[in-house]
Amino acid sequence: MSINKDDNLLNAKDIYDITKFTHLDYPGKLACIIWFSGCNMRCEYCYNGEIVFSKEGHYSYINILSFLRTRINLLDAVVLSGGEASLYSLVKFCQKIKEMNFLIKLDTNGTNYKVIKELLELELLDYVALDYKAPKEKFTQITMSKKYDEFSQTLNLLIQSGIEYEVRTTIHNDLLDEKDINAIVDDLLQRGYNRPYYLQNFLNTGSSIANLEAPLQSFDRSLLSNDLEILWR
Repeated sequence: MSINKDDNLLNAKDIYDITKFTHLDYPGKLACIIWFSGCNMRCEYCYNGEIVFSKEGHYSYINILSFLRTRINLLDAVVLSGGEASLYSLVKFCQKIKEMNFLIKLDTNGTNYKVIKELLELELLDYVALDYKAPKEKFTQITMSKKYDEFSQTLNLLIQSGIEYEVRTTIHNDLLDEKDINAIVDDLLQRGYNRPYYLQNFLNTGSSIANLEAPLQSFDRSLLSNDLEILWR
C-alpha cells in the first residue's frame, strides 16, 4: 500500500489518541480504537473531556496508517471513535484502511448524516454504534446540541441500510429515568428497529465534563418496556 505523504488531508493531526488493542469494542473482533479530537456535543456525563475539548490531536492519519500496517493479520478491525469521528472527512482514511483488509466500526452520535451516508454508500463501514442520547424532548438538555433531526435521519438510514449496527444509551439516573428510556423504546419500535437496545450506566470516574457525582435518583429496571430486547453493559 502506498501512502502519499504530500496529501495534506492525511497529514492533518485530527487524531487525539489510539488504543492499540481491544476485544470489547467491536463485537467478536480484535480491534484498535482511533480517538478523534473534538465533538459537537457537550454531554454532562461524558468522561472524555480532554478529547472533546481538544482542538488538535497528537497523531496524523499517516501515523495511524503506518501503525495499522504493523497490525495486518494481527487485528481484525479498526474502531473510529472520539470525540466525534464524523466531524471529519473520513473517506480517504477509510479507503486506506480497507486496502489493508480491516473491518471498520464507527462510534457516532449520528448528527453528521451526510458523512455517514457517504461512508455507507461507498461500503466503507462494517458496523455502526449509534448513541441515542435522549428522547427528543430532552435531547438538547442532555447534549447541548440542537441536532436531533440530523440524528433522527441517521437512525432511519441505519435501520434501512442492512449494515450491522446497534443503538445504545448511557444512563445517569438524575438525567434520564425509566419513562425516558421507554420513550426511546417506543420511538425505536415505531421506526422498525428490531435489534437489541443497549443500556450502559454512567461511569463515576470523577472526571465527567460536568463533574457529575453518582446519581441520587434510583432506576427501577422492572419498569422498562418488554417490547424490545434490552441488554445492559
